[in-house]
Amino acid sequence: MPIVNRIGDYANEMKEWRRWMHRNPELGFECHKTAAFVADRLKEFGVDEIHEGIATTGIVAIIEGQGDGPVIGLRADMDALPMSEESGVEHASETPGKMHACGHDGHTTMLLGAAKYLAETRNFKGKVALIFQPAEEGGGGGDVMVKEGIMERFDIRQVYGIHNAPHYTEGTFHTTVGPLMAAVDEFSVRVKGTGGHAAWPHDTVDPTVAIVAIAQAIQTIVSRNHKPLDDLVISITQIHSGTAYNVIPETAWLGGTIRTFDPEVRAMVFKRLREIVNGHGPAFGVEAELEIDEGYPATVNAEEPTFFASAVAAEIVGEDAVITDAQREMGAEDFSFMLNARPGSYLFLGQGDGPSVHHPAYDFNDEIAPIGASFFARLVERAQPLG
Repeated sequence: MPIVNRIGDYANEMKEWRRWMHRNPELGFECHKTAAFVADRLKEFGVDEIHEGIATTGIVAIIEGQGDGPVIGLRADMDALPMSEESGVEHASETPGKMHACGHDGHTTMLLGAAKYLAETRNFKGKVALIFQPAEEGGGGGDVMVKEGIMERFDIRQVYGIHNAPHYTEGTFHTTVGPLMAAVDEFSVRVKGTGGHAAWPHDTVDPTVAIVAIAQAIQTIVSRNHKPLDDLVISITQIHSGTAYNVIPETAWLGGTIRTFDPEVRAMVFKRLREIVNGHGPAFGVEAELEIDEGYPATVNAEEPTFFASAVAAEIVGEDAVITDAQREMGAEDFSFMLNARPGSYLFLGQGDGPSVHHPAYDFNDEIAPIGASFFARLVERAQPLG
């Protein structure tokens, strides 16, 4: 594929970086070894500034181009997942219960490859800010980095990111203007009644009956309270109540997840959840409490940056390999916080057949790393050209 030739020269080195990170996965904000590895590589490349310790283990590195100009941000996530690996690869995780099952080791590698090239050539004006982020898989590291002021501190004007995509043809880019990934929120309902012997239910206030009724009523939000053309998923994924066949318990609990794209739909769901829970409590004579944990917002691509990023991708892989009307999906991404702070775009990079992300047999495809690095590098050169 027509990657940048100089980056192609780094392919074996990039594979070594990626496989070291794969063997040494870290979770959440505790990406200490990974951050140190990244910082060491950046020092070797001769980047101009390395700012460590942002959002605990995040890094922002600055490469100066030739002459005055704006700052463009490029982001990669670094954290792994709390899973046991079953890939069977030689470079499998050496830490039980942790693995790079989402390809963040590959994302970091792609940005490092671009960093090496950009620090060497500096064929652009202004500056590039390389954002290495922890805690994408829960924790909202992107949100924390934004709240810690990286956009203002480094004067970042626009920001871009890539995620690998199993089952998409290797080396193809997929994106769209507007919502690309959903907002994700979690909710729980706790019901307290009066327990007792199952033979005398009239002497109890049964929380199990109430929690089941609440679960059924929640399902009507999708079927009766929202427009059928608006994407919405509400999944109740846990119900807990009781410990024995002949005991009516004191409490019951359920939990679930909400996936939306439209803030108005999201607000409607929150409102209906409150109404359902508040109404069912008195109806069943129980205490009912709702808790909503607001998570990542929808990942929404700005129009002009997405057109621009798609054109750059076409330079790397050809127009036929760039899908600009990709179907949006119900997964979530905390790059959304960065896109809420600055205009930019997020793209999927196909890595071919194989296990999906978050599967214990998943492994990043090293063949696409030079493609992603070439995209990042060319993006900077096209956004802030010399002359």
